[in-house]
Amino acid sequence: MPTKRLIPAAALARLLDQTSRALHSLGFAADLFPAQWAALRYFAWAEPAQRTASALARFQGLAVGPVTRTVRTLMMKGYVANVEGRGRGRARQVELTSAGRALLGKDPFNRLSEAIEELDGAQRIALASALEAILRRLQADQVDDANSSD
Repeated sequence: MPTKRLIPAAALARLLDQTSRALHSLGFAADLFPAQWAALRYFAWAEPAQRTASALARFQGLAVGPVTRTVRTLMMKGYVANVEGRGRGRARQVELTSAGRALLGKDPFNRLSEAIEELDGAQRIALASALEAILRRLQADQVDDANSSD
């Protein structure tokens, strides 16, 4: 049985970086920025109670201020709206508008889903496993870095 050669970690890191940059570039579409697309996607799938700017910020690991500005911009563009009568204190619940749902139908991120759709089952399982392991490690490093700066 032929052995597969081990690809150096640095080469894989460069491939992942190039993939990430290509995805980021796709995010500049329909007069939106990547962060705005990410917020729309989040509000489309998050549980209703989690559809707030602060929950989005926690999910993304970002400060609340910039995320709140992103949500406000999406509101001004008519893609999301506050839900009347919902929300705890200052945390207002957000919903996609019909314009926001329609825009997600043209989401450039769909191109990534289509590329993944072309992978066979074993490739998908390997990709999921590898990405989960990488993400866990990077998130653990973030926690360690935050704890060491205290």
